[in-house]
Amino acid sequence: MNSQLMRGAFYGIAAAAIWGGMYVVSDQVLNVIPPFALLTLRMAQGLIALGILLALQGKLSLPLRDVLKLIGVGLIGNGLSLGAQFLGTALSTAANGAVITSASPAFIVFFAWLILREPLTRNRLLAVALASIGVLVILDLSTLDFSSAKLQGNLWLVFAALTWGAFSVLVRKVSANYPSLTITWYGFFGGLIVGIPMGMIELSRQPVVMADITPAIILGILYLGLISTALALYWWNLSFALVPASTASLFFFAQPLVGVLLSAVLLGEPLTAQILIGGALIIGGVLLSLRE
Repeated sequence: MNSQLMRGAFYGIAAAAIWGGMYVVSDQVLNVIPPFALLTLRMAQGLIALGILLALQGKLSLPLRDVLKLIGVGLIGNGLSLGAQFLGTALSTAANGAVITSASPAFIVFFAWLILREPLTRNRLLAVALASIGVLVILDLSTLDFSSAKLQGNLWLVFAALTWGAFSVLVRKVSANYPSLTITWYGFFGGLIVGIPMGMIELSRQPVVMADITPAIILGILYLGLISTALALYWWNLSFALVPASTASLFFFAQPLVGVLLSAVLLGEPLTAQILIGGALIIGGVLLSLRE
């Protein structure tokens, strides 16, 4: 294994492991702060933290056309995907959030074919189908009820996985021309485009009770903003800059493994047969897609 692949693997696995813990933290913080308001806080912290680094390096300035391109990429990942992820976790469970979004690697394989022209073989098509079946098992179509908040949350999580797949491949595409730190920083503006207006609507309907902002909640917000956003997003983007998208997608599996384990240990959420079978199908599907 060459050094570039090893570095890419470290950054990708570390980022995904951090996001596994993110579901447990966000499950608690979302009891106090609504999803898109929390997304805005998360993006703002990342913007400040990485902005300081870029300013020290003198690399904040880019042509307007490039800025708009990177903000557009961030809109898909940091705005649509992460917004749907928070909303889905708030309506569903932390374990479901970690497992359902683990379908992202299969979507990455599809978008890598569509955007990057990486070959979409029979194995990879079968892998996408297998992972999709895994998602359906977790959704449990036998209890289909669109009035159910949990089912709606699961559907939002599927959308989050889909858009994250597109975002990750677009990061791979633009990384040929821009440093990963620059891509990550400008992408935060894309998240704010979605987070600010939606957060304002949420807060007008569900004001934050200041008495509920405990030290634990503050630490949770800082973790979500500085660790799982500024640091983990930068590492994830760097991983996709170092290795092919189909290879980097495998690193995402650290997320459901860490997320489900922490959900069981810290939140007492049950490891149902539905989650285990669906998760196994998703993992099997993505491993099949990477077999070649």
